[in-house]
Amino acid sequence: MPIEYAQARRNMIDGQIKPNRVTDMALMTAMGEIPREAFVPAWARGVAYVDEDLKLAETRYLTEPLVFARLVDAAQVRPTDRVLDIGCATGYSTAVLARLADTVVAVEPDADFVRLAGDTLTQLGIHNAVVVAGAVTEGYPREAPFDVILINGSVGAVPRAITDQLAEGGRLVTVLAPALDRPGPGQGTLFLKVGQTASPRPLFEAGTPILPGFEPAAAFQF
Repeated sequence: MPIEYAQARRNMIDGQIKPNRVTDMALMTAMGEIPREAFVPAWARGVAYVDEDLKLAETRYLTEPLVFARLVDAAQVRPTDRVLDIGCATGYSTAVLARLADTVVAVEPDADFVRLAGDTLTQLGIHNAVVVAGAVTEGYPREAPFDVILINGSVGAVPRAITDQLAEGGRLVTVLAPALDRPGPGQGTLFLKVGQTASPRPLFEAGTPILPGFEPAAAFQF
């Protein structure tokens, strides 16, 4: 029996997203229409909409739908915004963001993922997003400033080199991982750029896997 992906998308929205403080209707519409199954390996398509992180490669994951939705909801993406999508992997986050923003630049270090993401976006007719190869810890300064930055996966810290790429009033969202010697859940976090400072605001707890390159450091011990 063929899998009813359209029904799975509706179940994801109604069962995972709507009941959990996500209010952006455009975001929910995009997530209800973008075929998440097109961005995962063939063996994983049947579980593409489950409420957990989905392994794509040895150290890479597709963030669970609710965590992704709550981060993007907090970023308040506007139709005129320019967005930087860091660590896009196979491009699902890029596809959703492209439905909300004016333009999206996605940075991905894995050459196979860059190719796969680009091909899938083209197949879906998404033409206001580009996927480029690059180091996730550097962002994409040549196209800065950005109104919104999403870092996929959790991070030990957000480098100043990336927050410097935010426009005034820009928003960066990610999951901050706990220090290695202070175990606990990660924290979905919104950074708001005012002047030269990007100030963090904690949003919710999340056990999101680390994005390689952003491993946390141990807390300083006296």
